[in-house]
Amino acid sequence: MKFHQGAAWQRGRLIPVGEASIGVTDWGLTHSDITYDVVMVIDDAFFRLEDHLDRFEASMAALRLKPAEDREAIRGALHTIVAASGLTWSYVSMVCSRGAPEIPGIRDPRLCGNHFFAWCVPYVNVIPKDVATRGAHLWVAKSVRRIGEDAVNPRVKNYHWGDFTAGLFEAYDQGADTVLLTAADGTVAEGPGFNVFAVKEGKLVTPARNCLEGITRMTVLEAAAEAGIMVEIRDVPLDDFLEAHEIFTATSGGGPVPVVRVDDRIYGNGVEGPVTKQLREAYWAMTTRPTLRTPVQRKTDLR
Repeated sequence: MKFHQGAAWQRGRLIPVGEASIGVTDWGLTHSDITYDVVMVIDDAFFRLEDHLDRFEASMAALRLKPAEDREAIRGALHTIVAASGLTWSYVSMVCSRGAPEIPGIRDPRLCGNHFFAWCVPYVNVIPKDVATRGAHLWVAKSVRRIGEDAVNPRVKNYHWGDFTAGLFEAYDQGADTVLLTAADGTVAEGPGFNVFAVKEGKLVTPARNCLEGITRMTVLEAAAEAGIMVEIRDVPLDDFLEAHEIFTATSGGGPVPVVRVDDRIYGNGVEGPVTKQLREAYWAMTTRPTLRTPVQRKTDLR
């Protein structure tokens, strides 16, 4: 088998990532009735693996998904695919789908076969490296709002990307790098795959609602606490956000990324701000801490 482009674990066996698939009647496809989590392998070790597993289990519980695999088996599958791929820097996804109904067309979610699968590919930067180096340009979507948390729980990782996709097209039409969505009440929410932070009067501010409680977000908050930077987790009106001295994004795929422009407003004369730089460097330093790293088990084999 060739795993140089990535590997997958599905139906109890190891396969090349290009061979992984789900059926056309699977509710994960037809209803987006599915959850997932993504953990990064950085320099041959998972970063904060147990935190990602905690969140994955919480997401499955919230959606009443119960795959056959327990936590130990899921952890083992992740080690297996990364070991098979030979990748020392990798983007690793764990997924649980509602599955196909026992009777085609039935509407009872209890009669679907929940199933787990996982896959890995080379490390992914959600915001490309060249953009991160020069500083990102965000566009605040005007034509679409973030799906309300009273409709879809944003703390459960999901594939409900209709709002993000519409927002991305709008951002690209404006020449921006990516999009930031606001909630129905006009407060800042999140972007496609990232949380946002603002630095105002020496304080670090990030939204409390309508966003995923990201593992990278948590790491940045911990880094801020260690550095003695005051933190506010609260509702952030868009006007308040735009008046920040610095803005940056946070995502597992690439870590903190400075933002130098939002719409037509320039920040820091187009260069990374000092607090952003401090926290970005602190984040990458934290990825080397042995207590937060789980070395890839290269001899694991679940086939």
